[in-house]
Amino acid sequence: MNKTELRRSEHAQRLMDFDRDAAARQLLINPTFSDKTALAVAGMDEAGRGPLAGPVVTACVIMPPEPLLIWVDDSKKLSEARREAVYEEIVRCALAVGVGSAGAEEIDRVNILQATRSAMRAAAAQVPADLYLVDAVQGLGLDGVTQSIIRGDAQSYAIAAASIVAKVTRDRLMRELDKRYPQYGFAANKGYGTEQHIQALRRDGPCPEHRRTFITHFIGEESHA
Repeated sequence: MNKTELRRSEHAQRLMDFDRDAAARQLLINPTFSDKTALAVAGMDEAGRGPLAGPVVTACVIMPPEPLLIWVDDSKKLSEARREAVYEEIVRCALAVGVGSAGAEEIDRVNILQATRSAMRAAAAQVPADLYLVDAVQGLGLDGVTQSIIRGDAQSYAIAAASIVAKVTRDRLMRELDKRYPQYGFAANKGYGTEQHIQALRRDGPCPEHRRTFITHFIGEESHA
């Protein structure tokens, strides 16, 4: 059993023998609560709420107290190369990682906030935790104690780790979509509304990965159906 497997095994054992709900609530009241190292504290974040195309991707991550990865930060502050490298470190070290997503059809059907919540629930379902620290989004209805933190990816190590996992996962998906729909430049713009992307939309129309409720401002209601 390697060090990562041993940490995960010890983490699972602690969860079996601990009053986790009470401790999680105590940690919210008192961040210096002495038993916090026995808690399963997960960070949650999303990537891709604003683009015109592609899914919204969420991640839920539990990081161990050690090792502390020095480059774990808000994913938007890191270069793409740095994010890719730190992503591999997070996946190697994490006690648990869950990923969820919601595609363009779901986003158009239920709206981006509800789709994000659904994707977050899917990610959290893969990562049983006592306390979920969530970047901004509320109303998830998870089994564990949940705390929404505004700009959480800049304040919480666990949320920052989740932001990197979500961002790298989504970027990789967009590079794959670029191979199917190269005219939109998804590999470079990741689905965001760059000038080149909008020009391609107006010239070629939308592809199945475009969010119809996001693009009518650029191409008109006739392409919304």
